[in-house]
Amino acid sequence: MADLTSDGLAPDDVPAVLLSEGEDPDPLDAALPGVVRWRLVPGPGVEVEFPAEATHLFILADGRLNPVDQVEGWKGWLEARGLKVARVLCVVHCQLAEKHPKLIAWYEACIHYSDVVLLSRRDGVSNKWIGDFRRRFEDRYHPCLFEFVKAGKVANPALILTAEARRMAHVFDEQEWVVVDEEDDEEEQEAGEEEVEMKPEEDHYFERRNGGRRVHEIPNIADFLPPRPA
Repeated sequence: MADLTSDGLAPDDVPAVLLSEGEDPDPLDAALPGVVRWRLVPGPGVEVEFPAEATHLFILADGRLNPVDQVEGWKGWLEARGLKVARVLCVVHCQLAEKHPKLIAWYEACIHYSDVVLLSRRDGVSNKWIGDFRRRFEDRYHPCLFEFVKAGKVANPALILTAEARRMAHVFDEQEWVVVDEEDDEEEQEAGEEEVEMKPEEDHYFERRNGGRRVHEIPNIADFLPPRPA
């Protein structure tokens, strides 16, 4: 994040980094510009003080919370302020993902929303695993970019931040409409007319059952991480 905010923007840009209240303070926070804390609230929604002086916001998701809830919460917050999403980045902890195959489903959800996938923590991970991981998405024609992180940096920060949507999801784009049902009665067929019912497109991971649980559930990432310090 420090690399991107320092080397990926123009000299006159004013970045601010939004960190979750759930993230523990870290000495590296001092390298981040304009840090503001945010929190996820029921709805889901987001509460955060808008940094009015900023020209670019870097929102760092909470690494222990459900990414779908966070996307849904930030979607409403951004729309209410007329803000445009330039890029969504997903950082893959390759060592963790290789160790816990169940986490592939969690990363599939993250990459569904991502324009760029940064492959990090690759020490000790086989090239075959990394190749298989990439092909899992490339074979499904995911348009996102895959890049390597080396020594905490990317080769070209400006390329990573290029405002070009390459994500599968449309939640941050203009509302799409899909056909619900198409009914032709005998008279309409004779007149050459069709009645088409439309509804707003619903994101794959946003869908919920009648009881409120999501149709497409993903693993709880916190189950695979060490507990927070007491």
